[in-house]
Amino acid sequence: MSDGLSARQTQILKALIDEYIETADAVGSENLDKKYNLGVSPATIRNEMVVLTKAGYLRQPHTSAGRIPSPQAMKFYINQLMEEKQMSLADEVKAKEEVWDSRGDLDLLLAGVTKSLAERTGNIALAATDEGKVWHSGYASVFANPEFSDLGVCTGLFSFLEEMERINELFFGRANLDNPFDVFFGEELGWPDIGPVGVVTTHFSAGGKKGALGVIGPIRLSYPTVIPTLRYFKNMIEEVVGA
Repeated sequence: MSDGLSARQTQILKALIDEYIETADAVGSENLDKKYNLGVSPATIRNEMVVLTKAGYLRQPHTSAGRIPSPQAMKFYINQLMEEKQMSLADEVKAKEEVWDSRGDLDLLLAGVTKSLAERTGNIALAATDEGKVWHSGYASVFANPEFSDLGVCTGLFSFLEEMERINELFFGRANLDNPFDVFFGEELGWPDIGPVGVVTTHFSAGGKKGALGVIGPIRLSYPTVIPTLRYFKNMIEEVVGA
C-alpha cells in the first residue's frame, strides 16, 4: 500500500487530500495539526510535507505557503487511501424512481440518469454511447468551484464538452473497458486547456449498445462520493434496461 511512503507520510498525505477536496485551498501544516489528530508536531508535519513535495506527491502553488496534491497523489489516494461513502438506501430508491418511467427508451433514460447524477454529485455528468450520442447535465455546477473562476479553463472545458471526437476518444479510446472505473486529469491527458479538470468514467452495456458514464469537475472531485454513486448508476442502467 505504501507506494514507497512511510505510514506517517501516508497518513499526512491522506489528511491533506481530504482537506484539499473539502476546501479547494492549498493546505498548510498548521491546518493539518489543528484539524486532524496526526499525533506528531507541526514541525514534523512540515518536514514530511517537504519530503512529499520532493517525491512528487505535493506541489506548492506560487501564491501560497501551503501545498496541493499532484495528480500522482490523487491517483494514490483514489486507489488506496480513500474511504468510499455509499449512497443511502433511500437515495438509491429515489434515484431509481426518478428514471424508472423512461426505462423502455435508452435515450430518455440516459438523459434522466445524467440529470440525476449531476444533482447528486454537484458536478457535470456525461453519458455517451459508442455510436456517438452524448448527454450532459449540470453545467451550472462548474461555477461553484474556485478552480473555474479562470475563464480560460471554463472555455476549455465547455469546448471539450461540445467535441464529440474528444469525448469518444476519452470514453472509448483512452479508458480501459475492463476497469470498473477510470480517473483522468486534464494535465495527464495533455490537454492544457483543461489542466485542472478531473474526470471519472465507467462503462455499461444496455440494450445491445456499449456506453460510458462520467462525472467531470475539478481535480479535487469528492471521489469517495462520486465513485460509488457512479457505480450505482452504471449498475442501475444495466439492471433496468438489460444488456
